[in-house]
Amino acid sequence: MAQDLKAMYKTVMDDAFTPAMEISFVDGSSRQTLFYEKVSWIIEDLRKGLRYGENPGQEAALYRLVNGNLILGQTQTLQPGKYLVSDIELLQSGKHPGKTNLTDADNALNILRYFADTPTVVIVKHNNPCGVARDLSLEKAYHKAYMADRIAAFGGCIAMNRAMDRATAEAVASQYAEVVVAPDFEEGVMEILGAKKNLRVIRIGNMARLHEFVGQPVVDFKSLMDGGLIAQWSFVPTTLKKEDLLPAVCDYKGQTYRVKREPTEAEYADLLFGWLVESGITSNSVIYVKDGVTVGIGTGEQDRVGVAEIARDKAYKKLADRYCFETYGKPYNLMEDADKRAEIDARVAAEKGGLIGSSMVSDAFFPFRDGIDVGLKEGVSAVIQPGGSMNDYQSIEACNECNAAMVFTGQRSFKH
Repeated sequence: MAQDLKAMYKTVMDDAFTPAMEISFVDGSSRQTLFYEKVSWIIEDLRKGLRYGENPGQEAALYRLVNGNLILGQTQTLQPGKYLVSDIELLQSGKHPGKTNLTDADNALNILRYFADTPTVVIVKHNNPCGVARDLSLEKAYHKAYMADRIAAFGGCIAMNRAMDRATAEAVASQYAEVVVAPDFEEGVMEILGAKKNLRVIRIGNMARLHEFVGQPVVDFKSLMDGGLIAQWSFVPTTLKKEDLLPAVCDYKGQTYRVKREPTEAEYADLLFGWLVESGITSNSVIYVKDGVTVGIGTGEQDRVGVAEIARDKAYKKLADRYCFETYGKPYNLMEDADKRAEIDARVAAEKGGLIGSSMVSDAFFPFRDGIDVGLKEGVSAVIQPGGSMNDYQSIEACNECNAAMVFTGQRSFKH
């Protein structure tokens, strides 16, 4: 008998995880213990935990830290009571959240923490942002983030750092999303979102204090296939402002190489914006940003040239889809009129996928100039990368040939 593939997504797992968990770090007679309690919600008069794990059939549980103080060396973890994703308030949930819904929301907040000063929207799909934008208007920030990759945004998690207003709610309700996360929802918004019965609407009141999480590490645990665990402090970006950046300078075989042009103020803004967005993207990654919006996002590749090309190709494809949708109300992939497709292709080609004047962001150094050349050939005007390669001089020469600016962060930003 054929397997009912749809049925597995309707199956809710009862988990066998205990209501409490303790993790102790022991050094001889010294012991530091973190105490956790399992999180659940009342949904349709029943108490429920996570729907399931990463996939149907996998049990999962969410725990919040309730007590304990972990200090290892000179680093101290977050204190109990500073809750965000581990203490969400479900305002609407036709389906209670699963593990991937919460990890998507968590990674969105991981990025949003750096942009408290400006209305910012992050749309996450499969734990990677597909569109990030900031603007003076929340509605405009949402529109820019959504149109940056309208295709990938389908069924994603939309997180914003301002109370959702009616205009933004109407825009969100016009497309399909799994989760919406905001610090609050203005009057009338829930009536608009209520038309989407299975949309998980999550309020995180503590998001107003999100900036307090900047620079604060937590303990990351990675489980190995034999049951072992790797524990590490979570990544903390140290490059947060213009003054933290390093000039692109290096010595090679007795000669000093330096980038001739300093970034403009607009480029500095995009470089820092892109670098902080980069901290929430799976490595190897390269992204392009322009005017406070992601243009192309390349994630999880094995080589830096390949991921730079993927980000470039996505920029072209997503812009073509945007123009087709805005002009004809139809996705580019469904446009059968060859003349209209050719018209859109010509426009996108002339604009080089929106990459002219954009900034290129890399989470690790470029080992050779071939990776950075991918962006420069498309009109990238500024680059930010950690620096530290033996061949940094190649990247510096490449930028000088194109009159592009480049700065170093002095810090790698891998995320696996």
